[in-house]
Amino acid sequence: MDEVLVEKVLRAVELVPSGRVISYGDIAALVGTGPRHVGTILREYGGGVAWWRVVNAAGDPPKHKRQKAFDHWRGEGIPVKPNGLGCRIAEQRVDLEELARAHATAVADLR
Repeated sequence: MDEVLVEKVLRAVELVPSGRVISYGDIAALVGTGPRHVGTILREYGGGVAWWRVVNAAGDPPKHKRQKAFDHWRGEGIPVKPNGLGCRIAEQRVDLEELARAHATAVADLR
């Protein structure tokens, strides 16, 4: 696995503030890879970051981690949508332009 890409993904997740979410596709666009690759990186290396803030395009966390994600969301004030599957991503998404600026600074030391 490309260590620089892993670090870029993890740093992006670290920049998502409490109470906000980001999609796998948003991170993929930011770091120059695909959403599934982002998911693989989080599965393998994401235990130390706020993985529960990363959702699919519909605002849903992975099914097998949904309840754990919701436990974190309660503490962060992220409301669950009526269908019980995730959040309204349009309302909870991090400011992507602001995140991109912060991410550029955060990864400036990487090659």
